[in-house]
Amino acid sequence: MKILHTADWHLGKKLDNFSRLEEQILVMDEIVQIADEQQVDLVLIAGDLFDTFNPSVEAVELFYKTLKRLAKNGERPVIAIGGNHDSPDRIDAPDPLARECGIILIGYPNAVVNPFELDGFKITQSDAGFLELQLKNSITPVRIVHTAYANEIRLKQYFGENKDEELNKVLKEQWTSIAVKYCDENGINLLVSHLYMNKQGETTLLEEPEGEKPIKIGNADLVYSDAIPPQIQYSALGHLHGFNNVGTEEKPVVYSSSPLCYSFSEAGQTKYVSIIEAEPNQIVKFDKIALENGRPLIRKKFDDIENAVSWLNENQNTLVELTIESDTFLKAEDRKLIYQSHDGIIHLIPKVKNTQPENAVHTEINLDKDMKELFKDYFKSKNGNQDPNAEILDLFNEVMNS
Repeated sequence: MKILHTADWHLGKKLDNFSRLEEQILVMDEIVQIADEQQVDLVLIAGDLFDTFNPSVEAVELFYKTLKRLAKNGERPVIAIGGNHDSPDRIDAPDPLARECGIILIGYPNAVVNPFELDGFKITQSDAGFLELQLKNSITPVRIVHTAYANEIRLKQYFGENKDEELNKVLKEQWTSIAVKYCDENGINLLVSHLYMNKQGETTLLEEPEGEKPIKIGNADLVYSDAIPPQIQYSALGHLHGFNNVGTEEKPVVYSSSPLCYSFSEAGQTKYVSIIEAEPNQIVKFDKIALENGRPLIRKKFDDIENAVSWLNENQNTLVELTIESDTFLKAEDRKLIYQSHDGIIHLIPKVKNTQPENAVHTEINLDKDMKELFKDYFKSKNGNQDPNAEILDLFNEVMNS
C-alpha cells in the first residue's frame, strides 16, 4: 500500500503583506499530480490546513478543490486533521458532505468518526481517536490513530488531563490503549498528529518556524517519540516546517514539511511530501519527493546599491529580505531604484556601518537647546556620530508639526 503524507499547508498565509495564493495554487496542483503519478492509496494531511481560524474565501475554495481532486471522487481516502492554526469547528463543519467525496475531516482530538462506505473504501471500525479503513482492492486493513492539535482546554476536555501531568504521559497512555486494542500485526498501523515531538534524550531542540504559533511551552508540552506504541509502523506529524525524521529508520516519525517556505527562517529549505510503502508486520519504506513550485525565500546583504540592483534583476523569481549596509542612510532615490528592480522585496533593511570612534566622548545634554537640535544630538549618539540627512530631518519636522 502507498500513502502520501503532507502537512502545514497554511492556505491563505501571507509573507508580511505579500500574498502567496498563486504559489499555493501551483503547489497544491503539484501535490495532486504526485499523488496520481505515485498511484497512492491513501492521503494523510497532518494539520495546519489553513493559516488562521477565519481563512479567506479563496483559501477555503482552494482547500476543498484540492481535497476533492486528491480523493478522486471517493476512490482514494483523504484524512485531514486540525492543527494549532485551525478552527476545529471549521474543520469539522463540512465533514458529513466531505465524506461523500471520500474526505475525512477531524478537527478535535479523540474524535469518533462514524463508519460509512463508498465505492472505493469503507470504515470498518471506529473509536475515540481511532479508525480502521478497508480499501476496495485490498484485503489489508489500515488502522489510523489520530490526534488533532490539543490545546490545554481540549486536553482537559478530551483526555481529563491535569496540567500537573506531562502531555507526553497523557498521549502515551491514550495511544498505547488504542494500539493494544486494535493494532495487531495483520494490518497497516499508522499514527497522524499535529504536535511538537522530539527524540527522547535529544539535547538539541528543534526550532519552531518564525511566525509559527508556538505549541512547545516548557517541558510539560514536550512529547517524545518513544511515546508512540511499538505497533505503529509510521507516524505522520505536522507543525515543524522542515522535513525531519525524529524517530528511527525502523519506526519513522516524520515531519513531512510545509509545501512552501513561509518565513525567512526557512530560507533555502527544500520542501517535500513523504511517500510511504507499507505492508503488515514489516518495516515501512518511505521516501521524500521534492516540491518544485513556489518562489524561493532568500536573505541577501550588499554594501553597494549597484551590485544589489544587478542581483535583484537577475533573480526575479525570488522573495527577498534585503540588507543594504552603507556609510550613510539610504536616500529616497536609492530606495526607489531598489523597489523598481524587483517585485518580491519583502523587507528592505538599511544598515549604517558603525563609525563610532573607539574612544567616544560622552557629552552632557544641554536641555536648553531647541527640539530639533536635541534630536540631532540624539541621532548622532545612536548612529556613529553621523548627522541625520535632510530626509530624516524633514520627517522629524513633519512629526513635530502634526
